[in-house]
Amino acid sequence: MLSELLRTTRAHSLALAAPLSDEDAQLQSMPDASPAKWHLAHTTWFFETLVLTPFLSGYRVFDKRWARLFNSYYESLGPRHARPQRGLLSRPSLAEVKAYRAHVDAALADLLPVAPPEAEALIELGCHHEQQHQELLLTDILHAFSCNPLLPAYRDAAAAPVMPPPQAWIAHGGGIIEVGHAGAGFAFDNEGPRHAVLLAPFEISNRLVTCGEYADFIDAGGYREPLLWLSDGWALVQAQGWQRPLYWLDDGRVFGLHGAQPLDPQAPVTQLSFYEACAYAEWAGARLPTEFEWEAACAMQGFAQVDDQAWQWTRSSYAPYPGFKPAAGAVGEYNGKFMVGQQVLRGGSLATPSGHARPSYRNFFPPAARWQFSGLRLAR
Repeated sequence: MLSELLRTTRAHSLALAAPLSDEDAQLQSMPDASPAKWHLAHTTWFFETLVLTPFLSGYRVFDKRWARLFNSYYESLGPRHARPQRGLLSRPSLAEVKAYRAHVDAALADLLPVAPPEAEALIELGCHHEQQHQELLLTDILHAFSCNPLLPAYRDAAAAPVMPPPQAWIAHGGGIIEVGHAGAGFAFDNEGPRHAVLLAPFEISNRLVTCGEYADFIDAGGYREPLLWLSDGWALVQAQGWQRPLYWLDDGRVFGLHGAQPLDPQAPVTQLSFYEACAYAEWAGARLPTEFEWEAACAMQGFAQVDDQAWQWTRSSYAPYPGFKPAAGAVGEYNGKFMVGQQVLRGGSLATPSGHARPSYRNFFPPAARWQFSGLRLAR
């Protein structure tokens, strides 16, 4: 039910922010990240601007000055505060942002009983949009905390141990298959139209590459062997001094949402760039799957660690499907204009909200990005 989806989504964002102090919520540790306070406000601005203002008669905008602060990349909706400077927005305060959320939530409750189908569709989109920002809130605060010498934990409780199945190869005979979203249920516009693709026969690993396996790659000199790397990746290794995944520490621990913990050799390796994933696959005598191989394998028996551990880099560039057309209006800026210079990731991560992912879901990031919960699954 839409009202329940809206209620639980909005409440979950506040629950994720609850462990953070006002100072925590203000942090922006790099231009690609945003403060937690900004995530809470931007998702609220989305509902106010795209749903309430056009569809709720008599709606009163909470503060018309804030549109410039909390618009992200919607060129058609007016000017925006520079993304790298979101951490400078000490005003409005976190308390004011929470009041903003309450104001918008009350108005959405008034709209829901009389909302036309177009408004209902935008509310559903807004909920899934907010779920994306819930994951970003966690990945962004983790990066910010990693910059603190105290290495503070976002969650005090210990992480649950991961017990992956023994590594095995799942064979797919190839052929013409259908990919992309079809049927009932929500999907972003970039997940369709559903269409046919031709796959050559392939094999894909039943599970993700583990920290222990990746440590073997490091010990074997993987970060010192240029023949394993794509050219741009090797340039980054040299320029930025990469020697290990982003949050692996010199003392053998790994920093995560639960603080710095001993490396778990059974846990999936995360915080890898596309370049690191490709280099490991080359070293292992394998490759990354295409996004279509991944989607085909997702329906096969034994395919484990699908969407609850780490996003999985694929060898597919982020491009439109045949027949793709962006939605009309401002929401048409949601996905289509980013279809260049990025790689597709499939699956989901330990930070992905429950129920948000699906087999046709297409996440995307630049190949150098490594602050996400991104790992890899091998294919051959």
